[in-house]
Amino acid sequence: MASSATQPWLLENGTVKRLTKDSRRHGHGRSVHNMSSSSLRKKSDMSLVSKVPFSILRNFLTNLQEVILGTKLSLLFIAIPIAIAAHHFQFSRPWIFSTSLIGLIPLAERVSFLTEQIAFYTGGTVGGLLNATCGNATELIIAIFALIQHKVDVVKYSLLGSILSNLLLVLGSSLLCGGLANLSREQTFDRKQADVNISLLLLALLCNVMPLLYKHATTIDDALITAKVTLNLSRACSIVMLLAYFAYLAFQLWTHSHIFEAQEVQEEDEDDLHESEVESPQIGFWSALIWLIGMTAIIALLSEYLVNTIEAASSSWGMPLSFISIILLPIVGNAAEHAGAVIFAFKNKLDITLGVALGSATQIAVFVVPVTVLVAWIIGINLDLDFNLVETGSFSLTILVTAFALQDGTSHYLKGVVLLLFYVVIGVVFFVTKSSFDHEDNALNTKVPSSNGQIFAS
Repeated sequence: MASSATQPWLLENGTVKRLTKDSRRHGHGRSVHNMSSSSLRKKSDMSLVSKVPFSILRNFLTNLQEVILGTKLSLLFIAIPIAIAAHHFQFSRPWIFSTSLIGLIPLAERVSFLTEQIAFYTGGTVGGLLNATCGNATELIIAIFALIQHKVDVVKYSLLGSILSNLLLVLGSSLLCGGLANLSREQTFDRKQADVNISLLLLALLCNVMPLLYKHATTIDDALITAKVTLNLSRACSIVMLLAYFAYLAFQLWTHSHIFEAQEVQEEDEDDLHESEVESPQIGFWSALIWLIGMTAIIALLSEYLVNTIEAASSSWGMPLSFISIILLPIVGNAAEHAGAVIFAFKNKLDITLGVALGSATQIAVFVVPVTVLVAWIIGINLDLDFNLVETGSFSLTILVTAFALQDGTSHYLKGVVLLLFYVVIGVVFFVTKSSFDHEDNALNTKVPSSNGQIFAS
């Protein structure tokens, strides 16, 4: 059942409770991902729907209009049935890949919207946990489907690409656009949130570097033993990263939540009326939950299409698989969130922009990556944290240049230019390394049976 935008009510312990300004700000766990996605939403016109005489049909049409038509990206939903039809009628695989990739763009934004709607009814803690786990659901689902099909290379490079995209492309575009739009005044931001995220990213870098260093520093000549130790070391490091992520959640949701709420106060100072409309529950709890389950299922379906057709797209387009996985997938898959970050930078609200870019990168690095490693362990697939020398070097330099760019708490367009050029160089590197990557791809997928029946990548 839809809730009126002018009467934002919450049902708390069986008692009707009206949302106040303070409860809207702090009570439902609204994250920077939600605020970023809200910049792409549009207010629905319910004048025609309200005239429908049957309440069940009226509620269904209200939910349909809020969920499907309540975003500026609604036109891209047409790509979803096209992708399904293309798969069913066995169209060319690059065509299936392209339409599936486009279809994921509005779905990612709508998942953010639906988690926010559910958070209105569950309270700040549950809402914050929901945002934390669903913030990068698309990347996690794609990684799991790639794991199931034993495409370890796609898993590693798509997750690495998401981190690089957030830190260089999103942040760089935001700082460049925000700097050019605010030349007359200095842009500043709170360094506390940035410092927290950079610290966690450095921890993730340490955990990714150790397996690589061990592989090159060990004096053991037996490749099988080295692979086994590297795999076990990666799993141990993944557990450490998950512990750090849980500590980060406690830090963000309970002990130091004021650090992450400062940006919401800043935003509400200028557009209080508009914020009141956005921060009202638009649909009911069960409606939001059903829509969330349905859209997650569609994301899973399109992710399966992506994984099945990515090699064919690589061959047809003449692009290395590494380039598509590291550059193309993250750009298109997070387009909605990226656009929101740039929009807030234009408005000189860099705290929200940094929360989106750094927050997403941190979540992928210390949550999605270790969860993927542990899921692979559970289903019997050997996925380690050895991302090879070029990939790990790119990761390391990206974190360093991001940390230096944010160290003084101020921003200007030149910092954005440097980050973007950094991303261009990395993209060129992966675009011109086709032959060497194909060799690595074959090596990664070579399985060697051990004496106890286990299988390790040679």
